[in-house]
Amino acid sequence: MLRLVVFDMDGTLVDVASSWAAVHNEFGDHNDEGLRLFNGGKIDDHEFLRRDIAVWWKHRPDLTIDELEAILDRVPLMPGARPLLEALRGAHVTTAIVSGGIDVLAKRVARELGIDVALANGFRVNAEGRLTGEGIIRVPIRDKESVVRKLQEDLGIPPEETGSVGNSEIDVGMFRRSAVGVAFLPEDEIVRNGATDVVEEKDLARLVPILLPGQVARAPPRRQPF
Repeated sequence: MLRLVVFDMDGTLVDVASSWAAVHNEFGDHNDEGLRLFNGGKIDDHEFLRRDIAVWWKHRPDLTIDELEAILDRVPLMPGARPLLEALRGAHVTTAIVSGGIDVLAKRVARELGIDVALANGFRVNAEGRLTGEGIIRVPIRDKESVVRKLQEDLGIPPEETGSVGNSEIDVGMFRRSAVGVAFLPEDEIVRNGATDVVEEKDLARLVPILLPGQVARAPPRRQPF
């Protein structure tokens, strides 16, 4: 029986590949050069985040955290997220987000789905709530494994009682700290091969019998006519 299930966010709990890209798209821009340098090991997480903010500042120099939240409020949940989290809550499983994405979105998703812990990356702001250009790295993109390890230590829950869900290579570290690692809509063979289970259907409710053997997700209630 699992006591902890850890989720990636972007492409897993929410139906966008990247929360960072969701903001770039709002401004019709991108940070392809920053991504290239990061993937090539030329810049670290902090510099990558600074370059993301710099892209946004080209379009909105006084961008505030409230405006960022309004943009990310439009990001949809992944289909099946609500019944899956309802089933986990009903089984008294502790749930967590461990994401290299944006904390504003992670907090919203945690609030809407009743997730217990939300760990993601954020921003330093001034007294007026404007982004200063510096970030807060809580989840190093290449080292989710250490974040899950610390979470397990804090909660007193061992890997043998942990499950994790992710869609990309950077989530394999979470799988290594888990008895059950689910590759949900896997992006590549690395995440597929690192998982104990693979779900190809775009429906998180399909994970219920994997994470909670013997259970099935309840269908959401039909909306009653007024």
